[in-house]
Formats: sequence, structure tokens, C-alpha cells
Amino acid sequence: MTGLNFETVDYDEKKDALVIIDQTKLPGEVSFLSLTEAEEIWEAIYLLKVRGAPAIGVAAAFGLAAVAERISAESVEDFFRQLKEKKEYLNSSRPTAVNLSWALERLVRSCEKEWGNVKNDTEIIRHLKECLKREAFLMKKEDIEVCRKIGENGLSLLKKGDGILTHCNAGQLATCKYGTATAPLYIGQEKGYDFKVYADETRPLLQGARLTAFELASAGIDVTLLCDNMAASLMAQGNINAVLVGCDRVAANGDTANKIGTSAVAILANYYQIPFYVCAPFSTIDFQTKTGAEIPIEQREETEVTTMWYQKKMTADGVKVYNPAFDVTDHSLITAFITEKGVIRDLGRYVLPLADGLSVI
Repeated sequence: MTGLNFETVDYDEKKDALVIIDQTKLPGEVSFLSLTEAEEIWEAIYLLKVRGAPAIGVAAAFGLAAVAERISAESVEDFFRQLKEKKEYLNSSRPTAVNLSWALERLVRSCEKEWGNVKNDTEIIRHLKECLKREAFLMKKEDIEVCRKIGENGLSLLKKGDGILTHCNAGQLATCKYGTATAPLYIGQEKGYDFKVYADETRPLLQGARLTAFELASAGIDVTLLCDNMAASLMAQGNINAVLVGCDRVAANGDTANKIGTSAVAILANYYQIPFYVCAPFSTIDFQTKTGAEIPIEQREETEVTTMWYQKKMTADGVKVYNPAFDVTDHSLITAFITEKGVIRDLGRYVLPLADGLSVI
């Protein structure tokens, strides 16, 4: 099996169900979940069975479509009331990734645009449910196209044989295909770039070890795993030519929230004068959030640190645990953003023109 021959997120039209690979069981077991109820979809997102900003967005869209199929409503107004309740419930599963709220809001808006095209309530409710599925499939198609463009744009910044450091998982498992931070690696593999990739294990949930190393090795890419605190050693030896990371939310000034530990990697890269690139769909930019200080940071359970990977608890009773899921990398540490619209070297300067549809300078 290669890293590209299964679907991270999909929809079963016969069962009207969201289908995801259960990432909590990787790499030991490749297992798929078929989800139809709001509660189990919420739990899958919260427990990281599906994760990565783009994948969360598409999964939430398919999930809302699946839930909507099971809404029994007496009128269009009642249907929309229930739909929006489910939307808000699913949106509460992960507070940091902006793609979650963006995708759910887009899905509901697509329905609202269709309201009025059909007069009979029963007929329009059926029509709206089909609209939700159609929009969700469109979002998946767009995600694949966006990631491919990110890969092509990112590859223009790299050279054959480069050593690339990654953090967490911004690969196919975090999107529908290619990934964001790994997209240049997959496109480079197609073109014979022979990258040497170094993957941080990414404590405490080990997404780099369990997911990134797994999918890159499965795809035949040269990948080496390292503990998070070993990156400086590699950089000092000159083995790292660029850092590629994904992100969960970008503020308007370019401050970026990504998996905990990313800001430390950025500081190291800045010290060793190594380019630090954030690979992100343009939808990840939150125009309503001015700086990283306004980005909500999810706090996770202490057991992820103290017991999850151990046969016995590894801390003494009474020891408190600090376990934020993300940290914020200051925009001054980011060399450039690699998006489907192009490479942006000063996001704070160009973010508003870009929002109006102007091209990247």
C-alpha cells in the first residue's frame, strides 16, 4: 500500500454515511469508520479519529450531510432550525481549526441559496438534503485541487536532494489527497527530487511518528523519524534545508496556530537561517482574527501526556499537566506561506488585497 491509495475522508451514498480512516489506530491497523449520527461524528473529530484542518472541514461537511439525511421536519423552517443546531454542535468539537466552522457555514449557506427554488415543503427538503451532499463532494474535489497547487508552488522553493523537516502531520491523512506540507514532497517524488525527509515525532500524540512517517514510508519517500528535541542537532549539522509545516488557523497579520511545538521549530529555523514555510489552503486564513493572540487554543486531557503511551502512569499523583494542542508561531518567524494562490512572503501586507481576489505579488 502506498500513501495515496485510500481515501482519508469519503461519503457512502448507499448508507448516507461519513466514512473516515480511524487515525487513532495507525500505523498498526488500517480501519475505517462509517458514521451517521451527530454524536459519533463529534466524537470522531474531538478524539482525532479524523484530524488535520482540511480533512476536518470535509469530514464535517460530509458529516452534516449524513446527519441532515436523518432530520425529520414538518416544514422548511423546521428543517433549517434542526440543521443549524446540528451545525453548531459539530462546530464545538474542535475550537482552533478554522476550516471546521468555515466548512459547516459554507454548507448551510449553500442550502439557504436553494431555498425558494421549490415551493412544496416536502419536495424542497429532499432537494436541500441533496444540495448538502453535492456541496460536500465539491469541497472534497476542491481540497484535492488546492493541495496539488500547494505542492506545485512549494516545489518551486526547493532543490533536488534537499533535507526537509516536518512537524506533526500535514499529509494526505490531514487532507483528502497530497496533504499541505507534504504536497511538495509527493509532487517532488513524481519528478525525481529525492528529498530526505525528517519527521518530528510530535509529542504528546505522536502524529509525526504514527502518521507522517507511516504515510511517507508507505509512498516510498526517504523518511527519518526523530524526537522533537533532536531538530536543533540536525540543523546544526546542516542536514535541514527547509522546514515545511501545515497549520490550523492563520490570523490576518500572519501569526499562525499549528500543532504544539511548531513555534519552537520556527525559532530554531530562524536561528540557523533555514527557510520556514507554512503550507496552507487560503481558507485557513481567518480574516476576522487580527493576531495570534486572539486564536483560541484547545486544552487537551492530561492523560494524553501521563498515560496514553505507557503501560503504567508515568507521573506521580498530584502532578499537574499543561497540554495545549497548539501554539502560535509569530509571523516574523515565517519565511513564506505556500498557498494554492501562490507563495506569499508578507501575508500581513497582502492579506486584504488577496481577500478581494487580487493576485499574489
